[in-house]
Amino acid sequence: MLRASRLSATATGATSYPCSLFPRPEPVFRMSLVRGRHLVAVLLALPALARAQNPATGAPLATSALAKPIPQAEWPEWVRRTPVTNPMLQKIVAEGMERSQAATLAQALMDSVGPRLTASPGFQSAAEWLRGRYTAWGIATRTEQYGTFNGWRRGVSHIDLVAPRVRSLEGMTLAWSPGTGGRPLEGDAIVMPLLDNAEAYAAWAAQAKGKWVLASAPQLSCRSPGQLQEFGTPAYLESLRVRQDSLRTAWNERNVRTQGVAYQELLAAAGANGVITMQFSNYPGINKVFGTPRQKVVSLELSCEDYGLVFRMAERNQGPRLRVTADAEFLGEQPASNTFGEMKGKGKTAGEYVMLSAHMDSWTAASGATDNGTGTIVMLEAMRILKAVGYQPKRTILAGHWGGEEQGLNGSRAFVKDNPQVAAKLQALFNQDNGTGRVVGMNASGFTGADTVLRRWFAELPSDFTQWIRYGGVGSPGSGGTDHVAFTCAEAPAFNLNALSWDYGFTTWHTNRDTYDKVVTDDLRHNATLVAMLVYLASEEPQTMPRTHVAQMTLPNGQSQPWPTCSDGLRNSSGYRR
Repeated sequence: MLRASRLSATATGATSYPCSLFPRPEPVFRMSLVRGRHLVAVLLALPALARAQNPATGAPLATSALAKPIPQAEWPEWVRRTPVTNPMLQKIVAEGMERSQAATLAQALMDSVGPRLTASPGFQSAAEWLRGRYTAWGIATRTEQYGTFNGWRRGVSHIDLVAPRVRSLEGMTLAWSPGTGGRPLEGDAIVMPLLDNAEAYAAWAAQAKGKWVLASAPQLSCRSPGQLQEFGTPAYLESLRVRQDSLRTAWNERNVRTQGVAYQELLAAAGANGVITMQFSNYPGINKVFGTPRQKVVSLELSCEDYGLVFRMAERNQGPRLRVTADAEFLGEQPASNTFGEMKGKGKTAGEYVMLSAHMDSWTAASGATDNGTGTIVMLEAMRILKAVGYQPKRTILAGHWGGEEQGLNGSRAFVKDNPQVAAKLQALFNQDNGTGRVVGMNASGFTGADTVLRRWFAELPSDFTQWIRYGGVGSPGSGGTDHVAFTCAEAPAFNLNALSWDYGFTTWHTNRDTYDKVVTDDLRHNATLVAMLVYLASEEPQTMPRTHVAQMTLPNGQSQPWPTCSDGLRNSSGYRR
């Protein structure tokens, strides 16, 4: 087959033929009067069609309050009212906003390197790519192994409905799923039944031999909640809610009754073809896709629409039969690592550290664009900016691109365990890990003394950056979720930069649609410049960051608990229990 770059469609829909491969067809202008009139009618309709598909012509949606700057009349005291006069800050803004490479770097990482499952070939390729960028800019770089994890390579997947009709289905293997052994596996699809206990499931398993087992509750409607709310009658919406809740309750009951059942082992022993699941993420075509090294049979995720199709036919005994070809390879325990870029400090504070932090690993269903390719690029571009403006840091600047975050902050936790001197001498760490939007929130992670310093730093920055930030004061250290907590538990001042949502939770977070097109490159440029300025100020700060902190942290539910304690990251996949 010809590569897309050799034989491609032009913007008009015509085919472009490389002259070395095909003779260029002569254009044919003869057509009947009737066909000509039809063509004219189609061409005249195109502008209307384009208008109908243009979302800008639809009803305006309410803008998120966080997507608007703080009104000038309400600016807090730390938003600067006058132009910045610090020459280095001026240079950083000019380099970051006028000569940004963030979009170019993001496209290369997300499109060409792609997803970066921990210890996978994709993750190793990303580490090599990062080191290549740092080296080209004259920034010292290294990769440090902290352990091993189960390596896995995703190949091509093809899932087809072959009876009672033929249709190719939208889906893929879960991460760490076994493959089909280089051949198609064909079998009927059946619904996992609701039985009384684990013993009943063990007895039932023999019926799964050679079959595909549907193991998730279906979604009755794959329309978005917003669309349902806009067009549905109250009666229909209530009926849909009751039916969906009933389904969910029944499947939850199945989970309760079978607690402790090792489904994968049970089905593998019975000779089942595999398991099919579906985790809808609120919009048509968008699913959350995970996986575990503990899978023993081929494990597939189907789109909401296609899962519902197969489920309905199986439930009604209409004989759905699937043919699946899935290429996958287990690579055994492979190195699990973190990659660093480093600019050594000069002077009496050179032994202290300012860190940039973002996890580099991702799930595999898409490109890992906003989770966390964007955070990776923000930190990479911030380092490039600092180097490009000729900054000579007083404290050592270290950018940490972590592995194993998605499996439990393993890379960053292991780094803190293995490098206590860095945590002990940390001036400040800035972490970003929740999407592509501009930074709109931050707090002092529970460090009371740092709160005063951060406010002072904000007051030195251009208001173009700080007018967007709803600063939360002292705040709380957090207990999980992203890598800065691996440092706060060690009483090291680490701060998370919260981004504007762009519907991160449903559209891109761990989904099959987390791709480069979702990246807001203007915000990426903005964030990298902001981080570069904060890192500069932290490096130049005359005083050591105070480590006084609150005794108790407040949880999202309002309850309090003591300051978190640190734990080591997993050093191999044997301890992974997901």
